[in-house]
Amino acid sequence: MSLKRLGVEARLSNAVIHGNTVYLAGQIAEAAAGKSVAEQTEDILNQIDEVLAEAGTDKTKILQVTIWLSKMAYFNEMNAVWDAWVPQGHTPARACVEARLANPKIDVEMMLTAAL
Repeated sequence: MSLKRLGVEARLSNAVIHGNTVYLAGQIAEAAAGKSVAEQTEDILNQIDEVLAEAGTDKTKILQVTIWLSKMAYFNEMNAVWDAWVPQGHTPARACVEARLANPKIDVEMMLTAAL
């Protein structure tokens, strides 16, 4: 079975394609680090769209997503952006938890798996 890596860096690959499945690394806000949770979420979802397109798929084929928030108090703000982005009828299996994230300027991180 084929294996392809996208965005290969010293520590991680941004995505790995194995067969007909795409595994994305944790996505964090790049341009919106330190900004509002809504802005960070929008930045992350834009990145996800780009990585999925590079892999040859899109958000309608997301199978599962894990979302980490630095504070569960941000749940509604993140969900307002998520709900506007995720295609109804194509919502993935999802978990959302509170966790201390590696960078104090980051309040949201998402990792997902999608089909090709």
